[in-house]
Amino acid sequence: MTANVSSSRPLVELKGISKRYGDLLANDSIDLSIERSEIHALLGENGAGKSTLVKILYGVIEPSAGQILWEGRPVSIGSPVEARALGIGMVFQHFSLFEEMTVAENITVALSNDWTLARVRARLGDISRAYGLALEPDRAVWTLSAGERQRIEIVRCLLQNPRLLILDEPTSVLTPQEAEHLFGTLDKLAADGCSILYISHKLEEVRRLCRRATILRGGRVVGTLDPRAKSAREIAAMMVGAEVGEVRSGTPHRPRGEMLEVRGLSMPAGSLHGQSLHDIFLSARAGEVVGIAGVAGNGQSELFAALSGERPADRPEVIRIAGRDCGTEGIDARRRLGAAFVPEERLGHAAAPTHRLSENTLISHAAAEVSRSGFILIDAARRLAQSIVKGFDVRTPESDPQARKLSGGNLQKFVIGREIIRRPKLLVVDQPTWGVDAGAARLIRQALVDLAGEGSAVVVVSQDLDELFEIADRMAVIHQGRLSPLRSISEWTREAVGLEMLGETQLHEASHAP
Repeated sequence: MTANVSSSRPLVELKGISKRYGDLLANDSIDLSIERSEIHALLGENGAGKSTLVKILYGVIEPSAGQILWEGRPVSIGSPVEARALGIGMVFQHFSLFEEMTVAENITVALSNDWTLARVRARLGDISRAYGLALEPDRAVWTLSAGERQRIEIVRCLLQNPRLLILDEPTSVLTPQEAEHLFGTLDKLAADGCSILYISHKLEEVRRLCRRATILRGGRVVGTLDPRAKSAREIAAMMVGAEVGEVRSGTPHRPRGEMLEVRGLSMPAGSLHGQSLHDIFLSARAGEVVGIAGVAGNGQSELFAALSGERPADRPEVIRIAGRDCGTEGIDARRRLGAAFVPEERLGHAAAPTHRLSENTLISHAAAEVSRSGFILIDAARRLAQSIVKGFDVRTPESDPQARKLSGGNLQKFVIGREIIRRPKLLVVDQPTWGVDAGAARLIRQALVDLAGEGSAVVVVSQDLDELFEIADRMAVIHQGRLSPLRSISEWTREAVGLEMLGETQLHEASHAP
């Protein structure tokens, strides 16, 4: 009888969960239940309280009030170890990997003592193939793209056979094909009895996967619904408290002179397992958005490093910015030519985690904008940072906080705003809306389109095809370090892009120049 009662209860229930940080109430009396074999979505804009809530469930932080019931029994989850012992696994949006260790070693150290390196290696191939998340066990993590790192996190969690799997933005760096394969895996896991708490800003995939969704806004539950019964726009409006419109093109883009010219760029891999670049031709004209699509790990990071000057080319004429040959110049020299750059990894690469927003602004702008005395004054940097915060709706916990204290979406808005506020002649941005909510994504995309409308050249490297089809004027696809010819966005179909991403077409002729 007890077993029957237990089996009729939800797998996990959160009752009146609150978490207070001083005057900030991050979670306010939240109730949430997850049924057995259910894929349940947790939705909300950045800063709504989602991360705090799931960290409480996973034992990372303690609630200030409330109760957690596991199969009807009150439990106290004091650590991730205790969470895993209950059967809870979590894949975080931000990676927790050791850079110098291999894929197999990273997975092994996160598992219990009975998981040896040999056992992990034996299981890794089967798990990777089953889930469509290819991994090479002997590759060092520092050589991997963000997409490949995300795969480690997912596989590492699934090896533990969790009863509740928490996924935080799991498809943010996956291709549509990889995402569909993952969806099939999650459906199978749910059918086999695993419950899934699914956090995503991609509302169409939520509508595809989930039968129930709980929406948070300002730390409170504002509704629980069947996402299939609402449109993505209606769900987004509940998340942000207002209607989320589409990106407006405004004045049609009228491309003018070349702001970026890449002519026959080839570059060896930066590491043993990195991706070489082969005879890249690329151009971006003032007044247009150029999109670069591709599967993670096919040379996007290497191309960004070459364009930004983090890895100079061997000849000046290979890269030309604003009419100047600069292939052998570094990032500061390219900034002085009017270029700006936003890398994929926002915390650590685009922003120093322990530096304040004003200090990060100072570092970024110093090469291009100096005061009469030869440097930017910190007071001016603070005022500029405040302008970015206001203009790009950056939600901050305090005045001029450290970068690490911002949520992922708010930090992304700040980093992109920090570069756009300079009104650069050329902006190159890698994965501009990775892991950000619908409202923030719209703001960022609109800012990129507006920048091009004002006469800048904008190059967007993205794995989000919806994003590229929405904002790009021309697009190319990168595969194994080779770039297809640029085409007008109207000449592309999703099928054609997919084939290019898989390398199944022959459009990489060296003689083709844009």
